[in-house]
Amino acid sequence: MTNSTRRDLLRAVTSTATLAALPAVAATSLQAEPALARPGQAPAAATSPGEFIVSRTEAPLDLINLIDIETRASRVLAPGAFSYIAGGAGDEWTLRENRNAFNRQLIVPRVLSGKTAPDLRTQILGTAIVSPIIITPVAAHGLAHITAEAGTARGAAAAGTILGVSTVSTLALEQVAAAAAGPKWFHLYMLQDVAYSAKLLRRARAAGYRAIVLTADTTVVGNREDSLRQRFQFPLQPGNLLGDDPAAPIPLARRTFESRLDRKTIEFAIRESGLPVIVKGINHPDDALLAIDAGAAAIQVSNHGGRQLDGAPGAFSVLPAVAKAVNQRVPIIFDSGVRRGQDVFKALASGADVVAIGRPVIYGLALSGWQGVRSVLELLNRELSMTMQLAGVHTVADIRATALQPAV
Repeated sequence: MTNSTRRDLLRAVTSTATLAALPAVAATSLQAEPALARPGQAPAAATSPGEFIVSRTEAPLDLINLIDIETRASRVLAPGAFSYIAGGAGDEWTLRENRNAFNRQLIVPRVLSGKTAPDLRTQILGTAIVSPIIITPVAAHGLAHITAEAGTARGAAAAGTILGVSTVSTLALEQVAAAAAGPKWFHLYMLQDVAYSAKLLRRARAAGYRAIVLTADTTVVGNREDSLRQRFQFPLQPGNLLGDDPAAPIPLARRTFESRLDRKTIEFAIRESGLPVIVKGINHPDDALLAIDAGAAAIQVSNHGGRQLDGAPGAFSVLPAVAKAVNQRVPIIFDSGVRRGQDVFKALASGADVVAIGRPVIYGLALSGWQGVRSVLELLNRELSMTMQLAGVHTVADIRATALQPAV
């Protein structure tokens, strides 16, 4: 991607004037989770697995729930782009289990608690947010909309929450930081090019990011078979991995994940960034304790939305055991499968401090740019507020003190 193209993307965040489609560039052989493509709109407009038409819509969305939004997004995204965003690994058992696991725990309402007017406000790592719902790092927002991560940043800021920005984002991390004033965390895939990983961490701190999200569950990419069936390709290179010359190929070590992660990796991220480090992808209590002992400021219980190891438990199923082991030593962030305010409530009641969402945000971006992102977050907040009112709790702390009941 050329520097002029990036400037066009940033201008698009605050303007709905005529925008040119992004230029096609040869695809990379990125072994990490790939990043860019021309943003998609109508499937019928795709002329090859890696080509898309730019979506420019920016208006508030009329949403009923975040289940329906996936179907709506599938109608505006090119088939390959939708497959990449929506799909999971292998048979997609874990992808489905992420949703099913929520149905095995029930909320028992307290109708005479005397509590009213729910207060969703909370904080995480010193940052105040309007609700316990943040945006988890997701690659390649440019697949969904011309404004890419800059549009998502504007939507997140308007909704008063935190945006996670991926190593393999469409735009460079500095451009996303400049797009909106809201708080941001930088997500690091540890690369075999250790020096470049260190450079990314230092860039994040210089750009004003408030924390680092170190992803630990992607030392190799899962078998995302539907993307293979679609023959999906990314015709552009990841913005954060480009060098001073955007036309130059990305060195192999800079586009390959480090296959060995341990406590030294966490210590490296802390040392090089000087920022709080969140270790993402935790499913086992022992890994949570190891991360904390290595200096992690928080952990994120996640199975990458079912995109990595198929046959792993649903993320919600492992949350209580991890929370018990952590014992409130550090905050816990939870993601994977969250689609309703009731899911947020159940995750908080099971030990999470905040909940992160990914795919629904990208669907909102695809449908309506930054306004779609804000609409998704506001809908989830309304559902959570309704759930709190009906359950008889007033604050996020009240939710965390609530006991769920196993379904029979």
